[in-house]
Amino acid sequence: MSKSYHYVRFRWWQGVDLKKASEELGTEFSVEPIELPQAGISIVRDERDELKVHSDTLGAILSRFRAVLFQKESAPFTERDVRLRERILELYPRNRPTPFPWEYSAEPKFEVEK
Repeated sequence: MSKSYHYVRFRWWQGVDLKKASEELGTEFSVEPIELPQAGISIVRDERDELKVHSDTLGAILSRFRAVLFQKESAPFTERDVRLRERILELYPRNRPTPFPWEYSAEPKFEVEK
């Protein structure tokens, strides 16, 4: 069995509309908002919203500019896991947090159920 799966993806300029993503992903996957404290005045208040998305063994934490894909326990991806991974990679097309060529995130190997 492979190591536990943990992978980070990014968007650079225009963030994901989390409300729209929630509606779209919610047709097939479990989606729930992550409630974060909103105290005080902040110019990045709207940037703090996050969603938790789950398929069978794969989960993702989505913010406007970053997605973290993970498995709590190592397991082969199911068909639904593969669809969630593909959709997240479409929404977050970059593997590094900036346009500069450093700090990239390499996707770990994973198995798919047969």
